[in-house]
Amino acid sequence: MADTVAQFEHVISICRDLFAKKLKDYGASWRILRPQSLTDQIFIKAKRIRSIETKGESKIDEGIRSEFIGIVNYGIIGLIQLHFGYADSEDISNDEALALYDKYMTETKTLMYAKNHDYDEAWRSMRISSYTDLILTKVCRTKQIEDNGGKTLVSEGVDANYMDMINYSLFGLIKIEYGEQDD
Repeated sequence: MADTVAQFEHVISICRDLFAKKLKDYGASWRILRPQSLTDQIFIKAKRIRSIETKGESKIDEGIRSEFIGIVNYGIIGLIQLHFGYADSEDISNDEALALYDKYMTETKTLMYAKNHDYDEAWRSMRISSYTDLILTKVCRTKQIEDNGGKTLVSEGVDANYMDMINYSLFGLIKIEYGEQDD
């Protein structure tokens, strides 16, 4: 588990670094996004990953790695927006945004570490394309929950689905970063 924790911390730092740089460029302009819009952004990124996996090529000079990073960061933004609601303008500082990023990433990775213990790192034997399909499934579930006004009878809510999408993306990033690709 020690290597796993180090690998997770490494890929999380890559995602956080990009998030921080984009904050400097754009501020917390994402505060105006409703959760449904964030779900759609994750959908677009996951569909692009699947398209690249299926076609075997990309015509844009950004590959699967950058899309997984995007899913992680949009997922964290989604968790923030679920908790605070959306705003009509940028209403938090970059430092506040980074503190919120860290808070929700900590909650997400704590969940992953618990699941990783129980599932005995089964994700390491999975294909990256399976993470993509699972993310797309979670997006479909999230859209259904959103269409139902956030209500579920027996299922986890939108927040749990965002956390799972983040963690599947982190799995993919670890496999890419550490050369554990299955293709």
